[in-house]
Amino acid sequence: MNDTPGLQVTTLGGGCFWCLEAVFDEVIGVTSVESGYMGGHVDNPTYAQVCGADTGHAEVVQVTFDPGQVSFRDLLAVFFVIHDPTTLNRQGNDVGPQYRSAIFFHSPEQEREARAFIADLAGRGVFARPVVTEVTAASRFWLAENYHQEYFVHHGYEPYCQYVVAPKVAKFRKEFAAMRKSA
Repeated sequence: MNDTPGLQVTTLGGGCFWCLEAVFDEVIGVTSVESGYMGGHVDNPTYAQVCGADTGHAEVVQVTFDPGQVSFRDLLAVFFVIHDPTTLNRQGNDVGPQYRSAIFFHSPEQEREARAFIADLAGRGVFARPVVTEVTAASRFWLAENYHQEYFVHHGYEPYCQYVVAPKVAKFRKEFAAMRKSA
């Protein structure tokens, strides 16, 4: 976590962390995105353990951002567009509690904003099914293994990246063009 004055941190889970990291890396005001694990009961979990679905962890990204450039609400707007918050413990073919939709808040303000954002989505009927995103206090963040960091940047040619990650990045670029860092 970055402790630079003025910066804030949020931790989000919405399926495979490679997808979230690839998108949030492109958001103006985001200073770092780290893939890792949160919400479980095993210390220093490995990817294999988390994929075994019995550690309780979600695959997450920890996003450090400058609220003077991008608000937490803006990050939530991106988050709810790039994943399906209505499927419990699943994103597409990725199935298990490690792929759950989750917002791990780092302050009472983030909790309030997250809950209000979800209520607004429900009130406007944005999704045909109820949002199942959990809103939970942040716990210990465990950094994922090095090979998971910047995965899309280094492995964008792989089939999973082409068929799962790239469409999410493209959707972000189309729907949030004004929030994208310069190429």
